[in-house]
Amino acid sequence: PFRYCEVENYAASLVPSDISRRSYHYLFDEESSFFTSSDTILNSVSDICRYSIKATSFAGLYIDGDRERIPYEADAYINQLGHYYSDREYSIARRTNEYFIDHPTWPTEWILHTIPMFYNDLMFTGNTESVRQYYDKLRYKTLTLLAREDGLISSKNITPEIMKALGFSDGTEQIRDIVDWPPAQKDTGWKLATPEGERDGYELVEVNTVVNAFYIHTLKLMSEIARMLNKDDDAVYYSVEAKRTEKSFNEKLLDKTSGIYTDGIGSGHSSLHANMLPLAFGLVPEEYKTKVTAFVKSRGMACSVYGSQYLLEGLYNAGEADYALDLMTSTGDRSWWNMIKSGSTITLEAWDMKYKPNSDWNHAWGAAPANIIPGYLWGIKPVEPGWKKAVIKPQPGILSSGEIKVPTIRGTISASFRKEGKSTLYLITLPGNINCDFITPSGIVKLRPGLNRIKI
Repeated sequence: PFRYCEVENYAASLVPSDISRRSYHYLFDEESSFFTSSDTILNSVSDICRYSIKATSFAGLYIDGDRERIPYEADAYINQLGHYYSDREYSIARRTNEYFIDHPTWPTEWILHTIPMFYNDLMFTGNTESVRQYYDKLRYKTLTLLAREDGLISSKNITPEIMKALGFSDGTEQIRDIVDWPPAQKDTGWKLATPEGERDGYELVEVNTVVNAFYIHTLKLMSEIARMLNKDDDAVYYSVEAKRTEKSFNEKLLDKTSGIYTDGIGSGHSSLHANMLPLAFGLVPEEYKTKVTAFVKSRGMACSVYGSQYLLEGLYNAGEADYALDLMTSTGDRSWWNMIKSGSTITLEAWDMKYKPNSDWNHAWGAAPANIIPGYLWGIKPVEPGWKKAVIKPQPGILSSGEIKVPTIRGTISASFRKEGKSTLYLITLPGNINCDFITPSGIVKLRPGLNRIKI
């Protein structure tokens, strides 16, 4: 892929018809998915994000853009989910998952994305072959070997033996916590519009909140994977570890006075990241949700395009649909609209060049709305492997109408809504082989195959 070309010393008058372009991308069915709504900016954001999934697939693996052209786990996670919701195609995701088994990258949190990616493969396809084959190696990717007595983990506990077990061929390498990217100006040498980088002033300490939020989330998903593979002892082990670590997490990282999370043990600073991750992963005790949510909203988009994935997840999980929609349709310089306004047809590596001077203009980790819109705004998700059972929990916020088409391995889910005064009419069409719950504020409606009309 390229952004532009220059033609020099052309003898004649150059007109557009003199130039043709040949492009190469992975198999992609343009008709598999669809989205439109009453908000034209959201429609444009959806379009650029969905196209980014197609345009960046040329390497046959999910790569981090055209500058480095290598896979990174966090990039691949966002790419994977966007691909699942854009097309009924699963091979490139599975190939990327398996690549990471022996080709991990250095950030601690990136390694912790490996389990969620295998979990997604299982849930969206129902195929257990890959996760069974790599299950024993996946156990190391949980990073339980780094756990302290209280369950919390620290990358400082790494050893050459653990590095080799994680898939690093050279045991002398060292994983490091990343939180978000890029880090502060003083660490990069770049002149940044936001000198603290994309970490919202995060104070990196030995036991940090972001890493442990990911760790607990990973333990819970590993427990689910073990359960679905009938590995009952492992399912219990990972579940118990998750509960034990979550207890320590909230005892030691949640400031009971302020009601929000600090960046880590011994830190007096609270960042957006330290609070949006617990909100996204359901770790916040009920009595503190209001304060944590309010703090998250007070920070705006103080994270990178990658961090926006978890910020939006946390907001929708907290029922903050209007605010999440505000962020996705913002026209400020930290927005998807800014990417479009800049002239790009593919999502950028950063919100703007001033936030990361060496950014490339074809980075699928910037395409979070490709999965957030169908998976959270519309709330369409598999809850049993291979979409045997699905759930639809729409949170349209102030949108007055919308329509969507979501590809699944069992067929297409089509849905639309329109507001009629104080009521909203939903039309949901399901394939004949999917069980589905439609969740409303007043309860659950069991949907049947074919067309369903629900008025709430």
